[in-house]
Amino acid sequence: MKRLLSLTALLLAFASASFAQTATPTPRLEDQEIKIESRLVVIPVSVTDAAGNPVTNLGKNDFTVVEEGNRQEIDNVGNADVVPLEIALLFDVSASTDAMFKFQQETAAKFLQDVLKPTDRATVFTIGASPVMLAGRDTSDKAIASVRTITPTKQFTAFYDSIAAASEYLAKNAPSGTRRVIVVISDGEDTNSTRVARAIQDGYKRAGEKINTIDTKALYQLTVNSRNEASLKERVRIGKSLQDGDTVFYSINPAGSSYQLNQMSMFGQENMERFALETGGTAFLPKFLPIDTKDTLANSGNMKRNATTLETIFRQLANELRAQYLVQYYSDAEFPEGRFVKLAVSLKNPASNKLRARQGYYVKN
Repeated sequence: MKRLLSLTALLLAFASASFAQTATPTPRLEDQEIKIESRLVVIPVSVTDAAGNPVTNLGKNDFTVVEEGNRQEIDNVGNADVVPLEIALLFDVSASTDAMFKFQQETAAKFLQDVLKPTDRATVFTIGASPVMLAGRDTSDKAIASVRTITPTKQFTAFYDSIAAASEYLAKNAPSGTRRVIVVISDGEDTNSTRVARAIQDGYKRAGEKINTIDTKALYQLTVNSRNEASLKERVRIGKSLQDGDTVFYSINPAGSSYQLNQMSMFGQENMERFALETGGTAFLPKFLPIDTKDTLANSGNMKRNATTLETIFRQLANELRAQYLVQYYSDAEFPEGRFVKLAVSLKNPASNKLRARQGYYVKN
């Protein structure tokens, strides 16, 4: 969004007497209007105390915004009590078919029930071979009913395509001035997004006839190299999509500490941590205990502990959303289109409070 500002200046003119008698009078600058465009920048900010509880009733005098080293004048601050929430919940159906899936599903449904107010809306996607939208901007009850219909599969995973679909949907359909949030329950691995699959096939084509003679190990490495190259590009694309949509990213990785077992899992978690950091969200990595051992009694006890861990995470997430503000200011700085502008948001009197905010934005002219 842009606005126009009017500036008034004094005109100082110097002319000779003979020229003044014949020249057409120059219009006075104070009678003219000089228009300078400025961008409205929206920064979702969450503030919690040392115990993780929401800090409420903050206003524009409580925050400081610095853009590329220059302090900005805050125009407005909207808080969670009055600014509607637009949340997209993305549930990975390919990640697991174990006993925890059902509990993840019910805990996510309870989270929506607890956090959504009558003016809020929820959109539900599944992350599978392709993104599927089960509910679009529905009320709490309808969104919860959609979540409870989700069933796990062992399909491929289009993680990047699903995040992009949710981000673009919110950008197009969420009303202006609302708080936009994506919550992902996934390990972040991607095996089937359009650009990743295409990059793998292109890698095979570049190998030409050699593809028929290389051994299994070499073929696997070729696949991994192509996938990783595409994934790095997707990381940048998705990050920009989230920033352009003023969307905060949150994730919960049900893989827990087992994400360290392979490079794809580690890259997936790194992606989610990066998206969360850049947008002012959080990437939760619970320490789930094994529930598939030969010890039935131990499995039962671990299941209960895992359930408590997941409930704690969703409670913290709900607190962050209840503590979320929309800090807005107009930037007069002239940056080229597509430039990433760095932001630093802080509290004037932080005490023991914790603040999370987006780290910048991409210029759209």
